Amino acid sequence: MTSHDYDVVIYGGGLGGVAAALASLRTGASTLLVVPGEWVGGQVTSQAVPPDEHPWIESFGCSAGYRDFRDGVRAFYRRHYPLTAQARRRRALNPGMGNVGPLTHEPYVAHLVLESELYPWVSRGRLRIVRQATLDAADVEHDRIRALTVRHRDGRVEEYTASYFLDASELGDLVEASGVEHVIGAESRDETGEPHAPIGADPLDQQAVTWSMILGYVPDGDFTIDRPAQYDFWRDYRPEFWPGPFLGWDVSDFVTHEPRHRPLFTDEVHESGLRYDLWSSRRILATEQLAGSWESDLTAAVWPMMDYFDRPLLGVGAAEQAAALEGARQLSLSLVYWIQTEAPRHDGGVGYPGVRPRPDLTGTADGLAMEPYVREARRIRAQFTVTESHLGVEARDGLIGSEVFHDTVGIGAYRIDLHPSTSGRNTLDIDTWPFQIPLGALLPQRVCNLLAAAKNIGTTHITNGAYRVHPVEWSIGEAAGALAAFCVARRAEPSQVRADDRLLGEFQQHLSGRLDVPLEWPRVGALTPTSRFGYVDRRRSAVVPAAR
Repeated sequence: MTSHDYDVVIYGGGLGGVAAALASLRTGASTLLVVPGEWVGGQVTSQAVPPDEHPWIESFGCSAGYRDFRDGVRAFYRRHYPLTAQARRRRALNPGMGNVGPLTHEPYVAHLVLESELYPWVSRGRLRIVRQATLDAADVEHDRIRALTVRHRDGRVEEYTASYFLDASELGDLVEASGVEHVIGAESRDETGEPHAPIGADPLDQQAVTWSMILGYVPDGDFTIDRPAQYDFWRDYRPEFWPGPFLGWDVSDFVTHEPRHRPLFTDEVHESGLRYDLWSSRRILATEQLAGSWESDLTAAVWPMMDYFDRPLLGVGAAEQAAALEGARQLSLSLVYWIQTEAPRHDGGVGYPGVRPRPDLTGTADGLAMEPYVREARRIRAQFTVTESHLGVEARDGLIGSEVFHDTVGIGAYRIDLHPSTSGRNTLDIDTWPFQIPLGALLPQRVCNLLAAAKNIGTTHITNGAYRVHPVEWSIGEAAGALAAFCVARRAEPSQVRADDRLLGEFQQHLSGRLDVPLEWPRVGALTPTSRFGYVDRRRSAVVPAAR
């Protein structure tokens, strides 16, 4: 077994992992990024989920690093796609014109943009990226990780030693392998004091996962897939809290829980000029913005009736976890098959056989994303845990704004958005104030050289619903990568940085100065709570409500 030494080793190639690597490198550390899959980017690439962002994202509220990514996506379309003159004039170009946010785009484009940011560091010899390699073991001595053992797809095993190790994985795999104390599922109300927490703790109360797909639509085509093995089960499936069959156009509204009709297409147009059907929600390529001949628009299918909550992923054996993942795949495929063969059409008739899965765009055989969209990971028992009372409008009991953290290392904004859970709970949607990311939430209580770098930080089951989204995951990873490199350079430990006002101030200055990371929300005007917010549509100078 060969061994390699780095300043910082990051396990996980999602947005948190990429941001951590870039921040670590820009702070001067030699860095290894271990990517279990093939693409970097996680949510926006291998999981095929267009960004969920706050309503001020076009003007402020994210770091220079995340803005570079967003600008890079738009630049790619401007450089390589035949945009119409009208689309090219749009400063805030939205390639898909999706309703969910102002930047809905194709997964592979995001992958290429992130690769282009990482590769110069590879060329310089400061970064190594290891792909398609999974964590085998973590060697821990005296509350410190000494090394990780990683197994490559071809069977090779390598050991990596480092001063600091970051867990940016989707499920918190390094947290578990290194024996870091952690939580899964829901904490009790007595433990957290949260008004929306359940009375009793339930480790198996975990948010739904979704196996996304990329779809096109050719009205005269027939792309009907083979009947999925579990189709009969999902066709008859009807959760108690759902207004009808799960494979159907009627869903449970995520705020009111009243029935809501969400067809694939609609002829109805909102007063904003946008359509609120499933197709338009996360459309990632709008051909009306392109010159020439195109087969069809493209959409990312990440829809309510694709939420898989039949079995949990964490706290169960390998066989149960595999069954859950296969169930999520089968649910998504069954929905597509139902749409193609049995779904009531918006114009009369039955079935849309022209709905076409696009495996050529996902890099898979069936058009499903490379990886499932996982909303909830193992969460560390942290030196500080963010609870609903720190950001929830109701839980703040009349206070204006979220809790101000002295050890802030970034900011974020999103409502607490919990999808249906494996305990049988329906959606939970809680208004929040724009919030900060406290350094203490990234630090385990015991193991001193591991940092949480994604949605595995010290949040609760409730507050994870706000801290799990794309720009916040980036900010968490960015702070963790910068902190690890800062500690290498200063020969300090993360806990010392948090406890020492001088070191903390120096690190915060490094974040806000050198890395251009905002640490607090601007005090210009009044920020409104993030609830059923929309985004600013620059074409119309109006706030457009988002479609979940």
